[in-house]
Amino acid sequence: MKMVTAENVCYTYWKTVEQADGTSAQKEVNALCGVSLSIEKGSFTAILGHNGSGKSTFAKQINALLIPTEGTIWVDGMCTSEAGMLWEIRKKAGMVFQNPDNQLVATVVEEDVAFGPENLGMPPADIRKTVEDSLLRVGMTEYAKAAPSHLSGGQKQRIAIAGILAMKPDCIVLDEPTAMLDPGGRKEVMETLHRLNKQEGITIVLITHYMEEAVQADQVFVMDDGKLVLSGMPKEVFSQVKRLKGYGLDVPQVTELADALRQEGVDLPADILTVEEMVGALCRLQSTI
Repeated sequence: MKMVTAENVCYTYWKTVEQADGTSAQKEVNALCGVSLSIEKGSFTAILGHNGSGKSTFAKQINALLIPTEGTIWVDGMCTSEAGMLWEIRKKAGMVFQNPDNQLVATVVEEDVAFGPENLGMPPADIRKTVEDSLLRVGMTEYAKAAPSHLSGGQKQRIAIAGILAMKPDCIVLDEPTAMLDPGGRKEVMETLHRLNKQEGITIVLITHYMEEAVQADQVFVMDDGKLVLSGMPKEVFSQVKRLKGYGLDVPQVTELADALRQEGVDLPADILTVEEMVGALCRLQSTI
């Protein structure tokens, strides 16, 4: 079953640019060019790309914050271009942004999580239960009465995720949610996302530039200059070290090391992604010497 299907999606907008003579002019920007892909229900998908590659623009298409200039996106069978489906689509696919401070609207955690259900007209008794359940699911129950301003970055992002969970989505789209967090905060958020995915079957679409986050995904899409240029399982994508670097992307350090050793004649697999896999490969190699 498909949660997201994109067919030949293009997105064009105009921006003002300063010219050499000091005047301004309008320039057409093709942010997406013929993107076609599908995301299975219950999967964990990572979308990679350097700044300006179109990955964040595509993420906003899933939540219907942006509508394709050409082509079509379906979210659980609903076309994002149909105005009458807008709110159903946004209930189906929640959006979490890079800076949690831009998504937190109340001065108390539980009030912030309740904001979405209240706007949906949910009965007060149901809102209370939903808020408690959502905070439990992200491990933030003890902070229900706290002020978001007193929380760490990772805790704030988990509260933002709880606010989306309170809307009962089947899919969560996250646009670089760990970019502003320290390593501890990134770990908190990623553990939360994987738990929601594995234990509750929520479809996760993660926009990220951290390779170690993408390695844990079920599938990876790579974007460059508004186009989808590479896709597959993590081992398939990250084994193409030279090609990824050509798109301005890094690869996991251990994968890069394995690639360098292969170039020196060491017989190692092309799809090493973790330290454990590297150790295992080296041990097997040693046993044959």
